[in-house]
Amino acid sequence: MERLLGKNFTSSNQKVGGIMVDSEYIVFVIDSSPSMTQGRVWPGVIQKVGETISVYPVVKGIQVINADGRYLFPRYARTWMSDSPAIRKSIMNKLRVWTSPISNPIAGIEEAVVAFYAPDKKISVYVFGDDFYAGGSVERFVDTIDQINATDDTGMRRVRIHAVGFAHAFGFRRRIPSFIQYGHAMREIAYRNNGTFVGLPHIQ
Repeated sequence: MERLLGKNFTSSNQKVGGIMVDSEYIVFVIDSSPSMTQGRVWPGVIQKVGETISVYPVVKGIQVINADGRYLFPRYARTWMSDSPAIRKSIMNKLRVWTSPISNPIAGIEEAVVAFYAPDKKISVYVFGDDFYAGGSVERFVDTIDQINATDDTGMRRVRIHAVGFAHAFGFRRRIPSFIQYGHAMREIAYRNNGTFVGLPHIQ
């Protein structure tokens, strides 16, 4: 925050650009299905992942999972990767060739919460996507995440969930309804889980 806002800046909270950045551990859940990786969209997604990471000059642990719960680096599955410039560079490089047939972040969010929640850690999960499938129901999707990220003994959610929605789907009329559903669902999920939803009308 000092790097972004200056050492003399004072604020009543710990938000940067409307997003709370108080977590010491971050997990990315990224939809790497064809609707995200084909065409010109994926380079923009990678750019936004890099911009998000850069908001955190140093964290204690970092992980990257795709929508179906698979790890970008399988050898580090269910363990925190230590933050370093080399790790960040490796993440960005490997993302360029990462693909998955799944476009539903429920499994990825569940893996992030189940594998990494600890009462002594502040954890933020960032969901990047454009679509979901939960029987076509926004309510079912939201309720499922409520169950996965249940409240802890203090009444707080186990992890903070932020979401970024990529509206490139508006370039394909047949996909407009699915993106609108995703936006509605992730906005509500972010609200319920102490996070922020950011909808991007275009990549740049």
